[in-house]
Amino acid sequence: MTHPLVISADDYAYHQAVDDGILELIRQGRLTATSCMVMSPRWPEAAKALTLDIRQKADIGLHLDFTEFGAPVRQPLSRLILRTFLHSLSAHAIRQNIQAQLDRFEEALGTSPDYIDGHQHVHQLPQIRQALLEIIQQRYGQHGPWLRISNPPSADGLKGHIIRGLGAQALQREATKQGLHCSSRLLGVYDFNDTAMPYLDRLRICLQQAQDAGGMPVLMCHPALPDAKAPASDPIAHARGAEFSALGGSGFASLLQQFAISPLRGSAYLST
Repeated sequence: MTHPLVISADDYAYHQAVDDGILELIRQGRLTATSCMVMSPRWPEAAKALTLDIRQKADIGLHLDFTEFGAPVRQPLSRLILRTFLHSLSAHAIRQNIQAQLDRFEEALGTSPDYIDGHQHVHQLPQIRQALLEIIQQRYGQHGPWLRISNPPSADGLKGHIIRGLGAQALQREATKQGLHCSSRLLGVYDFNDTAMPYLDRLRICLQQAQDAGGMPVLMCHPALPDAKAPASDPIAHARGAEFSALGGSGFASLLQQFAISPLRGSAYLST
């Protein structure tokens, strides 16, 4: 018996080292999904690299952004959280931002996203999740993309608790009522500045969690080529390189076999 796991890389189109690292890991069969920052200046160029061969190996999703490149709504995360919980953001601006990102995705790739998640998990915040679900219903009906739910295990500590508290249960409940497919557990949450534990050891814990997760768990990661020059604005560049090295190494392949984990695309899992 094998256990399904979607291995999903965030931040495609953030910068070239991220894109090159993600594409390499998809070709190796180590990643089965990546979500795209379509408001990034790199997106038009990065989208061209998402060839048919890449799309046959991995789901391509939208990394919904309200804090990095997103416009007309762009806010620091702490302010965005506060304003959405106070319901003080412009509903029109939120809808405009989501529609613009879906439009840019579809114009570049000629198809709707396979799935949607959020940069810094913003897709499940109040106001944003309601607008997102309404737009998915209007644009796609019952054939909308699957949603990645930011629902880490309780063992992931305070950071996992905070992420889950942004609205994971509400998004999953409302999306399920709408007939949309959702992932189950979100694995891979950790403090990027914590270098005490090698990333391969973190992956071992994630794969153990995947065995008991049920449904369609997702391992979230943020790899990039370790030897490439990353912009100074990338706060997690060191962690990205460590993740790439571990995910592409023989140790991770051995762990997948040891824990009987079957990496697969979410859309393939949902079609069975």
